[in-house]
Amino acid sequence: MKKSVIYFVIGFFSFPVVFNCSGSDSDPDPVVITPPGEATLIFPNENSECTEGTNVTSTESDVTFDWNDALNADSYQLYLKNLDTQETSNYSSVNSQFTLTLLRSTPYSWYVVSKNSGTQTTQSATWKFYNAGEAVSSYAPFPAELVSPEMGTSLEASLTDVLLQWAGSDIDNDIESYDVIFGTENTPINNLGSTSQVNFSANVTSGTTYYWRVISNDSQGNSSESEIFQFKVK
Repeated sequence: MKKSVIYFVIGFFSFPVVFNCSGSDSDPDPVVITPPGEATLIFPNENSECTEGTNVTSTESDVTFDWNDALNADSYQLYLKNLDTQETSNYSSVNSQFTLTLLRSTPYSWYVVSKNSGTQTTQSATWKFYNAGEAVSSYAPFPAELVSPEMGTSLEASLTDVLLQWAGSDIDNDIESYDVIFGTENTPINNLGSTSQVNFSANVTSGTTYYWRVISNDSQGNSSESEIFQFKVK
């Protein structure tokens, strides 16, 4: 009887020792996922007229977007922006090509985001192109890209002048001037003036929110309007 009790006590106290030893193994090293590389855009070409699409109707054509495979990427997100309407759409692809039906005689911009199973992504450069329509002798400039002040910026109250800056581009390389439209209405109508430069100084007052856009004009009488940016002077 005594022996059986002794054996029981020994077995009882030895169990935690075995349990603790089995739990002493170190956790495995976490898996490190290398961020994907940047995709290199191929087609449609930058600042070009896209004439290689397949016409579906008189107003639409199929265009195949093409880019180089990015390192460590297993999928992509193609972003397309209609520069006339400023509407952006995006599409998922596991390949480095994607075909879309686009409006003809319409300017677009596009870029590609590389992805994999990790949390980080990488964005490509952004290219612009015109999807070709009926034959024309000249094209309107691409809508100007507003640069500074950035959208939604708050500027110091001490400022009395703000330098508005933008970037312009055109297939025909014949932009002659830019009209700067500025005001306190969310759809500004006040034309500050015309310039051949890509910047313009505007007078501002503290405690005011301003809106601005740029109209690009070429030598053939074509024009295009940028989107509207807003900033506030504290």
